[in-house]
Amino acid sequence: MAGEEQSDKKQGFKLMGILDIQNTPCAREAILHGAGGSVVVGLLYFLATIHCFTGRVKKSFDMGFAGFFFTTLGSWCCCRYNNAMLRIQQRVIQEGIKNKVMYEGTSVDPSCKPKADEKSS
Repeated sequence: MAGEEQSDKKQGFKLMGILDIQNTPCAREAILHGAGGSVVVGLLYFLATIHCFTGRVKKSFDMGFAGFFFTTLGSWCCCRYNNAMLRIQQRVIQEGIKNKVMYEGTSVDPSCKPKADEKSS
């Protein structure tokens, strides 16, 4: 019984059966940004072409779909780039902490370098 509950929690919502939104970083935000972008682009295009009283619905839908595609792709790439930069920064900090612990109190410890005034005394 407890195993069934854990397996249900681990399985997230899959978009079109392939993209697990819950467990894929940046997927949820990218899809939501894309949905908002598609509505904005489609509506703006429809309102821009309504001056002839022939609001082009199909063309507005096509523009909305293009807005969804490009907004999702742009949001996905920006989020993944930011995550990669964050991982690099974390790796550098972890390496620095490891070096600090390893060299603390030794002669090669950079924070315990003797000053020039102390050497001449």
